[in-house]
Amino acid sequence: MASEIQILDTAVGFAIPERHARGRIVRLGPALDAVLGAHGYPPVVEKLLAEAIVLAALLGSTLKHDEGQLTLQAQAEGGAIELMVADYRNGEVRGYIRHDPLRLAEIPADPSLFALFGRGYLAITFDQAVTGERYQGIVPLEGGSLAEAAETYFSQSEQLPSLVRLASRRLPDGRHVAGGLLVQHLPEGEEGRDRIHTRLDHPEWEHVHALAQTVTADELADPDLPIETILWRLFNEDEVRTYPGVSLARGCRCDPAHIRTVIARFPPDERAGMADEQGEIHVDCEFCAKRFSLALDSI
Repeated sequence: MASEIQILDTAVGFAIPERHARGRIVRLGPALDAVLGAHGYPPVVEKLLAEAIVLAALLGSTLKHDEGQLTLQAQAEGGAIELMVADYRNGEVRGYIRHDPLRLAEIPADPSLFALFGRGYLAITFDQAVTGERYQGIVPLEGGSLAEAAETYFSQSEQLPSLVRLASRRLPDGRHVAGGLLVQHLPEGEEGRDRIHTRLDHPEWEHVHALAQTVTADELADPDLPIETILWRLFNEDEVRTYPGVSLARGCRCDPAHIRTVIARFPPDERAGMADEQGEIHVDCEFCAKRFSLALDSI
């Protein structure tokens, strides 16, 4: 097993060859603080977004090319959460949530997924920039947690037996830490037969699943617990191979130059309609909670 893997802001891939299993483990710290610090979300919303960003990192860090992007979007009606977006590209993560404060105040302190969203869907989109391929899977927002919804996605869209665990916590000093574990079964190997033939009751998968599900939320979100230690605790009966970690950071792709370029594509009359009485066009980025203002006559 590789050594000296950083504890925070990293995504690490691993394999258990003899059990035909692979996985990833993610731990976020300062990068998560940077995302959440731009918003004044209530604790329950912070926790949900933290887990969504971890899930985006778990999935996005599997992309083969740095230019690729993974986008996770949950949209619903009738719940406290109206829209949730998190994405990953080349080690950068970001996300935001749009919620109804009045409905949020009415739900219990430890709400289920349905209490948060009502009826809705989870869409996971992989954009392969190099090949131009785009794949999207959509599943209902069902289950008790975002992790359960993700497992449904893998079961229905990927036909891969999978285990997903997500956890987050706010430390006494105000820092946020979140972590996640993804384990999957590949009974015929990476290049084997169609995934639809995989079996949830395969003896190898039953063994790996039984071990993986013993991981605790405290372990995943412990800022002092090395990732290697978690993997050893879970799978010390087998050989575990780890791969070089991917460093994670908060990243938002909004900037004045890009916004100016986008607005310049609109016809002059539409640009004029965007401007306020002072002749300025204001663009808000929901990811980083910043407002960009451009003078109409400068475009």
